[in-house]
Amino acid sequence: MSGMLDVGDRLTTDSGDDVEVTGMLGSGGQGEVYRVRTPHGDKALKWYFPSCATPEQRKIVEELVSRDFDDRRFLWPHAVVTGGGSGFGYLMDIRPDRFRSLPDLFRRRLRTTPTALVTAGLNTVGAYQTLHSRGIAYRDISGGNIFFDPANGDVLVCDNDNAVVEGEASGISGTMEFMAPELVRGDPGAIPGTQTDLHSLSVLLFMLLMNHHPLKGRAELAIRCLDEAAEKKLYGRNPVFVFDPDDGSNAPDPQEQSTVLATWGVLPPVLRTLFVRNLTQGLRDPSRRVRETEWCDALRAVRDTIVDCAGCGRQNMTEPTSVRARDCWYCRSTLVLPPRLVITTAMLKDERHLRLRRSARVHAHHLRDEPATYDYGDDTVVAELVEHPQKPGRFGLANRSATTWSARRSDGTAQDVAPGRTVPLRSGLEIDLGGARAVVHAE
Repeated sequence: MSGMLDVGDRLTTDSGDDVEVTGMLGSGGQGEVYRVRTPHGDKALKWYFPSCATPEQRKIVEELVSRDFDDRRFLWPHAVVTGGGSGFGYLMDIRPDRFRSLPDLFRRRLRTTPTALVTAGLNTVGAYQTLHSRGIAYRDISGGNIFFDPANGDVLVCDNDNAVVEGEASGISGTMEFMAPELVRGDPGAIPGTQTDLHSLSVLLFMLLMNHHPLKGRAELAIRCLDEAAEKKLYGRNPVFVFDPDDGSNAPDPQEQSTVLATWGVLPPVLRTLFVRNLTQGLRDPSRRVRETEWCDALRAVRDTIVDCAGCGRQNMTEPTSVRARDCWYCRSTLVLPPRLVITTAMLKDERHLRLRRSARVHAHHLRDEPATYDYGDDTVVAELVEHPQKPGRFGLANRSATTWSARRSDGTAQDVAPGRTVPLRSGLEIDLGGARAVVHAE
């Protein structure tokens, strides 16, 4: 092993626990990451290069450790680690193998689905929303700091030692292609914070869903050498969204960038509207940037209305409230829209629309007025679409909750649906899901 530390080296945490180096996991711009043995099991240790092991960086890490932030979407610093001399690092959990890097996705090295991508976007926004709600700015949101599970869209935010309390100045501004224009230009008074995080987040979401950078159109193709000066012009001095409705100077080239044109064409309008606002008005006025709650609402709505093409089986994103079927993005056959379940929450009367595709599920967050998280795990299911075991093609909604439902058919007849029981699916069926009202609509 060639690195700053050797196998067998012994270090100590700030609480006095022994740490033994057992191998190297990788390296980055600030330091190296090692697998270590601790009294609490194997962990990952980030050990800083001497040039990065500054008193300022140590203060940041100590502040993050003291917050005891427990969120499974983050590889958060658990403890400061020191050894001989002035070197230091911090402990975090080891990233499971199922999580893959976004660059692998951008280079088309892995297979995934629209559902997993939209879920990953929703989980990413939710993760940063939680961080911002605690007064912490990440400062370096980029494709290199997010890992996701291509099977289900779970995310892990790594390199959290760049996060600081909102308003604190520091040497980290971010990765150029994700940085807010005011930071790229170096505007007076501009410092990394939650407002600049919102720009970085929109760039990340665009790349996640479109596999293309939102500011790289004809202008980028015309650059012969994408050096620092050219990047500052592209991302800071003259940034233009590739789909700016009022400025076509940086539109995608139909020959060289045809994929992003096709992908944008099938993106639901509810998401296109937010991207246009954030990457036109938000480029010039930070106060106009899309907030996390808006992204969450739109991404959740799109995820819940993804349908499978009856012709080729490919997943298609649809506009959540639309009753008009469009063509499949892959085989061009007309989509068949399954029934829609419209859930109205108890207090705020917000509507959530779910397409009842095969094995569709209603989760606990669908019933809440202002959910803190959007968890699609098995343990949050309250209702599930099931097929009749003896009558193929006949479906019902199974009660997976612990509460008895009150259901009313379109003819006015009523029935109770106990936990574990199923109510046949019919247009006009109305169900009280424990306070939230759900109605089945057949398109």
